[in-house]
Amino acid sequence: MTRKIVIGVCATAALALTLLALLAWGGGSRLMKAVSPASASRLPVTQVKRGDVTITVTAKGELSGGHTEMLSAPMTGGGDMAITYLREPGEAVAAGDVVVKFDTTEQEYKLKEAEADLAEAEQQVIQTQADNQAKEEETRYSLLQAKTDVRTAELEARRNPILADIVARENTLALEAAKDHLRQLEHDAANRQATSAAAVAIQEAARNKAKVKAETARQNIENMVLKAKGPGYVSVMQNTNCNFCMFGMLFPALQVGDTVNAGMVVAQIPDLKNWEVTASIGELDRGHLSVGQKVQVAIVALPGKSFNGTIKEIGGTIGAFWNRHFDSKIALEQVAPGMRPGMSSNIVITTGTLPNSLWVPSQALFESDSRTFVYLQTSSGFTPRDVKLVRRSESQVVLTGLREGQVVALANPELERQNAQGNGSAAGSAMKALSR
Repeated sequence: MTRKIVIGVCATAALALTLLALLAWGGGSRLMKAVSPASASRLPVTQVKRGDVTITVTAKGELSGGHTEMLSAPMTGGGDMAITYLREPGEAVAAGDVVVKFDTTEQEYKLKEAEADLAEAEQQVIQTQADNQAKEEETRYSLLQAKTDVRTAELEARRNPILADIVARENTLALEAAKDHLRQLEHDAANRQATSAAAVAIQEAARNKAKVKAETARQNIENMVLKAKGPGYVSVMQNTNCNFCMFGMLFPALQVGDTVNAGMVVAQIPDLKNWEVTASIGELDRGHLSVGQKVQVAIVALPGKSFNGTIKEIGGTIGAFWNRHFDSKIALEQVAPGMRPGMSSNIVITTGTLPNSLWVPSQALFESDSRTFVYLQTSSGFTPRDVKLVRRSESQVVLTGLREGQVVALANPELERQNAQGNGSAAGSAMKALSR
């Protein structure tokens, strides 16, 4: 009985060891597969094809009104202006409707201050004129008195022949003194008249200055209420008046309570009868476009519809050196009721068709050191073959220097070979680690 038990235990142990060995072999084989060098991945290739190649330029754009009315914060010359009233985005307005209002507290204070200065200046003018009139009356009386004194002295001087020499001499001296006094008063009267006129002119200038300030304040208050000049929908602009900005940062739309700088565009009212698409075109496609060229536009929010358009304007190249592009405006020939400013759109511009041409996908063409080449499949592998580029689009390149049906690589074989060698080195290191 004991012997049978021992044999059973040994059989059970042998079976367990066999199972463990099988499990270890399976896991080891999977581990070997995991660390073994991967077989060389098949390089993506394509054939050189011949046919009619249509060169197109595609881009994304944004819908906007053709003759958009811009509503900007007035140039009041002050600091930031707070928005106290603003229409909702997409709200319909008619000509003359109020769209935006700004806080006029500061301008109202300036208006009251200017009106007070104007009233004071007007009173100063009145006072100066009254003082001048009083001085003129006094001067006129003095001149009349001096003329009377001269006349009296002349009458006394006529008696000199019958008077003593001393008295006659006194009369003559009195007559000369009276005449000198009259001449002095006449000279002073002219000077006083010029002085009075200058004083009045100074006060009138101060009054005109105060009047201009008051009119400017009234005009500023009127300008701080923006009204629509024509019917349309309100498109509220983004609030870019922030202290901290980062590239790619999304700005919220303006709302009541936000502050804006003078001259900043707050809202726009597009012309619903004329629509445009503003698109950003890549720098490489700049030479294929011209004003008046036909364009197909698809608005994302209006699926299933295509709109014809023409290139209206081509701007200059902008952007960083790694992302050069230029803005262009496309005028749409049709109008749809569902169009709204800011809608995204996809544009396709057909620049031309090259008949019976050799072409390959654009990723099969490589450029290095002023060379244009492809990796052509030969009996010894993929070798570089120089070609001449005829025309390029986003997905196709038209070239010469190859034959129809030849096979070219869609990736750089040298980079694929380096990646494979790197994977093999990593697998060898893993095997060494397992052997330890």
